[in-house]
Amino acid sequence: MTAPNTPLASLASHPSVQAMVPQRPTRMRVSLAFVKDRVNVWLRFGEPTTEIVLDRWRRVAMFTPGAICCRVKWIGNDYGTALWQLMVLQAPTPFEDAQRIAGVLPGARILLRASGESQVKEMLAAIEAIEALGINPCATAATYWRTVGNRLAAWQPLPAYTAERHAAHRAREGLQ
Repeated sequence: MTAPNTPLASLASHPSVQAMVPQRPTRMRVSLAFVKDRVNVWLRFGEPTTEIVLDRWRRVAMFTPGAICCRVKWIGNDYGTALWQLMVLQAPTPFEDAQRIAGVLPGARILLRASGESQVKEMLAAIEAIEALGINPCATAATYWRTVGNRLAAWQPLPAYTAERHAAHRAREGLQ
């Protein structure tokens, strides 16, 4: 430990040095909301460590670094549906980049983004197919979600997630 008056102690308190030191990992906070016929932002899957109820319309789900979740956003107006959006997100670890997303703090890694009613419904069906295999979508390989996101963007058929693919993912995790 250095004495408070030494040059190293004054250097450690300098703002530019503090900016280089990684902060303690923070949990990803996903805002959720429900207002009948107007807004519905919910988790399709995910295992939050904590869920905080703010009021009868809003809550916040907290996720540990590395956790994967799926947030679905539906917004309506007087004329019907205005927005359909589905995102599979991964909570960032301290040394990973994170993308800024409205309602997600401090940000997340976007593994998959689906926009529009047809893409969102196709993704919901794919998630149900994974659950039908007895696999928790949270435990699905992040590379699978990225592949599906790329296929959606290119309007290509979605690859199926199989028990064999899941076993290979688990084996790869065991090697790391």
